Amino acid sequence: MSRTLPDVRAPGAINLDLSLSKNTSINERFRLQFRAEAFNFLNHVNLGIPGGGFVPGADGKNISGTFGLISSARDPRQVQFGLKLIF
Repeated sequence: MSRTLPDVRAPGAINLDLSLSKNTSINERFRLQFRAEAFNFLNHVNLGIPGGGFVPGADGKNISGTFGLISSARDPRQVQFGLKLIF
């Protein structure tokens, strides 16, 4: 495997999603469903890929200020709610 693959040199990702739903019967024909979903439930920081822009100077050493610097992260916790009428 090549050492230059971008996914191999990035920090790992920890993601736990949660979904809860509650079904309530209104009568014989209608049913109401309430749903709550949370993505990245534990709100774990998943860092992005470090900068790989190596810029060699006159002596061959790196002069880039962003080489190896992680300046992004993936999405934080997101919560959504839903209500569905089933008939």
